[in-house]
Amino acid sequence: MSPNGENNHYQAVIGGGDSCSKNKTSFWLYSSETGFDLTHTGALSPLSSQRLTLRTTTASLITVDPAKSALIIIDMQNFFLSPAFGRSTDSRGHTALAELAQHAIPAARLAGIRVVWLNWGLTEAEVEEMPPAVTRAFGFCAIEDEKEIPVDKHGNRLVVPSEIAKKCGQQDEGAKVHKAPMGLGSDCGMVTNPATGQPIDAGRLLMRDAWNSALYPPLDAIYEEGRRRAVRPDKWVHKNRMSGMWGARTACEDFLEREDIRTLFFGGVNTDQCEFVFVPIICVSFWQNISRPPRLEAMQRKAVWQ
Repeated sequence: MSPNGENNHYQAVIGGGDSCSKNKTSFWLYSSETGFDLTHTGALSPLSSQRLTLRTTTASLITVDPAKSALIIIDMQNFFLSPAFGRSTDSRGHTALAELAQHAIPAARLAGIRVVWLNWGLTEAEVEEMPPAVTRAFGFCAIEDEKEIPVDKHGNRLVVPSEIAKKCGQQDEGAKVHKAPMGLGSDCGMVTNPATGQPIDAGRLLMRDAWNSALYPPLDAIYEEGRRRAVRPDKWVHKNRMSGMWGARTACEDFLEREDIRTLFFGGVNTDQCEFVFVPIICVSFWQNISRPPRLEAMQRKAVWQ
């Protein structure tokens, strides 16, 4: 019996022209018995000897080629997760962190799926050229009585609560402490590093090589371990928009195409923003987005190798 409960077996080729075409771009195979086969990413693309079959959250079976797949981990950075910025360790972001660290990343590596860390990492030029709609999302600087004040994306004045200021290392009046954001590239001030209890300069908001844009522990150590792997090492990719794929070309697209990666699993923070914005782009391109992926620990416990 097929996965959909019917007894009759039927098949289809989805996309890429007719089944005899030798000039296919990307196509899928469908079988009512085995589900969707996503491994055929082009007629001239070499096939892997390993194929991984998973059951998705919609109960459909999918078969992917691990060598042409990547787990894209988005924005698991100190600014979005650290208590130094008032983030709760009971948040959904920390739930996602635990799932990634305990299940998804080990499972992806076991299956031979590439792990890609896609993070905000701005340059001076990118801050200067940032569109107002993107800048606004992170707050901005206004002038009141000839003084700079931070306002949120709705234009409301921001004040760092005293309890947050205390957590962020305020020692005495006038000390340099974590401030409400004044936009991308603005100074975050000094914060208390939760790992050490010591003050640390958080750097400028989401700029490259700043503490606030570093991976939140233990993901920083997991990345360092992964990037030293001899085969399919982890890859860090900087982005300068919510999406890692926008405009004519991005570093993320360049890497994926160079490595012949076509099937993408997503994890990280802000699924309604930085992950969701990938979906419209991928759906009209030749990447294969698992937008409702299985719980990835299934790669460890229930993988079917063919």
